[in-house]
Amino acid sequence: MTDRYLMCAPDHFEVAYVINPWMQGNVALSKNDVADRQWRVLAASIGEVAQVERIPAMSGVPDMVFTANAGLVLGNTFVLSHFRHPERQGEEAHFAAWFATQGFQVEQLPPDLFFEGAGDALLDRGEPLLWMGYGHRTSAACAPMLADMLEIDVEPLKLVDERFYHLDTCFCPLEGGYLMYYPAAFDEASQNRIAARIPAKRRLIVSDADALDFACNAVNCGEHVFLNRSSAGLVRVLQAYGFSVKQIPLTEFMKAGGSAKCLTLKLNEMRRSSVRAAA
Repeated sequence: MTDRYLMCAPDHFEVAYVINPWMQGNVALSKNDVADRQWRVLAASIGEVAQVERIPAMSGVPDMVFTANAGLVLGNTFVLSHFRHPERQGEEAHFAAWFATQGFQVEQLPPDLFFEGAGDALLDRGEPLLWMGYGHRTSAACAPMLADMLEIDVEPLKLVDERFYHLDTCFCPLEGGYLMYYPAAFDEASQNRIAARIPAKRRLIVSDADALDFACNAVNCGEHVFLNRSSAGLVRVLQAYGFSVKQIPLTEFMKAGGSAKCLTLKLNEMRRSSVRAAA
């Protein structure tokens, strides 16, 4: 099956407000021509190994380019996001309409809860399991509701470093049941839950420098890993696990607190059987 990813061109992208630490000091400093060029390189690179679909960019919602936050896909179900910050809530209607026209069953969590889609809800690549980050954007109470709605085991993880405000900025499940992550972004209890779920030999811990370059905010399509930047050491480790790494500078989007994974939403997420049981 060819993987499919939803992307949104940065036609209206800019850093127009501050809702995360990365935006601080970058308001009105994004360069449209550079952002467009970087986005096109990412889209073309992913397009070499997968299908890229596009949702039209809309004015007034500059962060709509970060399609990972649109919602969560599992099978034919799309759980629409409800953003914590009013600056992003205008995206919700656009994403709901697009997914409805594509034949997805659009679901919503209760309106008093915040949920930021595949920015905070990541499907494991080795088990039928959903990892859910909370503490900055997504409400902790979403975990049992997602478990019931999607009939899947949900493991909530508390994020404690405001620089890693979404789970996908510091946590990247990889094909084969591997995990690339930055433990310091989580509280101790969450670190322990990760260790209990994933054997040490399948956990790839990134350095402070790689974490701050958003190496974990990567798109993993089969053996391919697309990311903003990685140390030589991390590249070697990923290669040792059988992955091919492509570094694509995404500096303009880093000004808004996003990178490769933030700019994509996988559309063909299916339920998995375990591949880690015998590991």
